[in-house]
Amino acid sequence: MSSKDKNLSDFEFPIPVKPNARIGIVVSEWNTEVTGALLNGAREILQHAEVKAENITEFSVPGSYELILGSQKLAQRNDVDAVIAIGCVIQGETRHFDFICDAVANGIANVNLKYDKPVIFGVLTPDTQQQALDRAGGVHGNKGAEAAYTALRMLDLDGKSSNPIGF
Repeated sequence: MSSKDKNLSDFEFPIPVKPNARIGIVVSEWNTEVTGALLNGAREILQHAEVKAENITEFSVPGSYELILGSQKLAQRNDVDAVIAIGCVIQGETRHFDFICDAVANGIANVNLKYDKPVIFGVLTPDTQQQALDRAGGVHGNKGAEAAYTALRMLDLDGKSSNPIGF
């Protein structure tokens, strides 16, 4: 879907209220201007969902590649119901971007399946710094907020939701 003229953080369905949800957040320290804004967006959604502050565990890792192991460490914990991985990899002049993005996407997908818990891919993969900022609270919303919203919605997959198909 093109995001040229769309704020992606306009949620179609209400934000679930989940005061007892236990959320782990792992955030990359690389490009903190962007990842810090994404983290703040995630925190705002979790606060809106009334998730208790003591039920949110946050860790930082050096870069986006390290989000894989950071996500796994959180997912294997019994006191975490869902994990949000937040990072940003900006296209550069070398193929490094391609290798890192592919590894992170596949690694996080594997952690989902290995631990049977939602592990949300909140990693931006833009071409430019401006595109990243546009998606970290700018004109295209906040991908961190979207990741938190997705984590909360995915917790309903246990079949206890009053509206399991979402509409």
